[in-house]
Amino acid sequence: MYFYAPTKDYSEANMNKLITIYCKNTKSYHNYPIGTSVLEVFRDLKIGLKHKVVAARVNYKVEDLNFLIYKPKDIEFIDASAPAGMRVYVRSLSMALAKAVSELWPEAMLLIKHPISKGYYCQLEKLNRELTPELIASIKKRMQEIIKQGKQIISEEKRSSEVKELFLAAGQQDKALLLETLGNPYSRFFRMDDFIDYYNGVLLPSTDYLDVFDLLPYEDGFLLRIPHRDNPTILEELIPQPMMFDIFREYNGWNKIMHMNNVGDFNIACRNNEAYNIIKISEALHEKKVGYIADMITGRKDKVRFVLISGPSSSGKTTFSKRLSIQLMVSGLKPRVLSLDNYFVNRVDTPLDEYGQWDFEDLHATDLALLNRQMEQLMNGEEIEIPFYDFETGQRRYKGNMMRLEQDNILLIEGIHALNPELLSKIPAGKTFKIYVSALTTITLDNHNWIPTADIRLLRRIVRDYRYRNYSARETISRWTSVRRGEEKWIFPYQENADVMFNSALLFELAVLKKHAEPILAEVPKYCEEYTETHRLIKFLNYFVPIQDREIPPTSLLREFVGGSSFSY
Repeated sequence: MYFYAPTKDYSEANMNKLITIYCKNTKSYHNYPIGTSVLEVFRDLKIGLKHKVVAARVNYKVEDLNFLIYKPKDIEFIDASAPAGMRVYVRSLSMALAKAVSELWPEAMLLIKHPISKGYYCQLEKLNRELTPELIASIKKRMQEIIKQGKQIISEEKRSSEVKELFLAAGQQDKALLLETLGNPYSRFFRMDDFIDYYNGVLLPSTDYLDVFDLLPYEDGFLLRIPHRDNPTILEELIPQPMMFDIFREYNGWNKIMHMNNVGDFNIACRNNEAYNIIKISEALHEKKVGYIADMITGRKDKVRFVLISGPSSSGKTTFSKRLSIQLMVSGLKPRVLSLDNYFVNRVDTPLDEYGQWDFEDLHATDLALLNRQMEQLMNGEEIEIPFYDFETGQRRYKGNMMRLEQDNILLIEGIHALNPELLSKIPAGKTFKIYVSALTTITLDNHNWIPTADIRLLRRIVRDYRYRNYSARETISRWTSVRRGEEKWIFPYQENADVMFNSALLFELAVLKKHAEPILAEVPKYCEEYTETHRLIKFLNYFVPIQDREIPPTSLLREFVGGSSFSY
């Protein structure tokens, strides 16, 4: 455990100007002088965390360790094993990387593009030489020196017009554009020596907290490797993801053609009344991609009998399946659709998770024997009766839903386990075509601030759950950690098994989701565990100029979440 020795004796200091804090780690109240930093509180209380402290939740908002307390507060100290703590760590690591690059090659432009392979893919533009492994090693060496020197990371706040001029003078036009479109009168930025940068959240007090990282060559750039999310004393496992990287590269190429590299570009386009052109182009790209996948399947129609469609929560699998069905019909096939939810075992037979709760996301919550037997029967031309799972009673029933696959039929099977090789172990591999659907956000806030791919899915789910399932944002957020844990175990390890990937993200959708999500998020109480994530999402949505959804077609994948779809669900 990490402990910090006390630096002050508070017993007699400013006794007439004390404030009371409640420390959630110790479950106790303490009095401190007004203006005490949370780091001083941490040191005074000698709190032992499993890993090094990186930030604090102050009244459920994440604040840096230099945050000063002037009123009574609830405080909870966090380390990098907490999601909010890991974000603080990675942002700080990104600034150390940006400073190292600026010192080595002032003319170069660092782009921290997107997550991949359990790290973050980076590129260097305007570098007047080839990016070799030796150059990447020199960046790592300079980062290690900066970290060893314990450089202070100073948070400053000035009028936005002044901050914008500072970034323009530093050649960081992307940040100046973002601040201009954000429209706040004052803006916070960060300084390390004479190097300045902008990040959409708090950072560590200094670089000597950054003891775990690596840089490796990756494709035509390099990978910033980060600590393991459960054990931040070691690096995340390096997992090759060539198919996913190709999807990111394809959509980044489209963004460049449309001159939409970051949110500042997007906001300016919206203010210039170009939003509806962006909608039309984005929807056309989706339609073209769905048609391309349908052509791939049609090209194998003499062999393929089952199309397996998988993806994480709120990736848009359902609407994708419906749109793919239409494209397959255009090609002369007659698709049938089957949900793996039909094959849940009876609730009493459902596996339990580590908390003793029914784990419906476990592969073995599916009756694999029945599923394989019926799929073999379909493949052999036999007729089967599809089961129906009653979620209210937790029982499987049969309602006379019969199915047979004729010569021109093809079966679309949708579910989170569709790419798991154990699912249809009795079916020959040549009889299946596998598709992975996910929302991979390719636009960034600026050159150093990426948009987490899970955020767009969480916002979709918040809006959909509120609209169609009568769940509050607080309820959806409270379940999200469990959902993500299931994805890491049962979905993500198999995504590269796909024959093709489909990116369901739409360039414009966060600007549309903003209008729908903000009033829902505003209902979350400010004093609850879920408010930490709520506050982060509200701040994140502030970066986007809102646009109306009247131009979004009724067949759009986004309609599955915001309403107005012409499909039945």
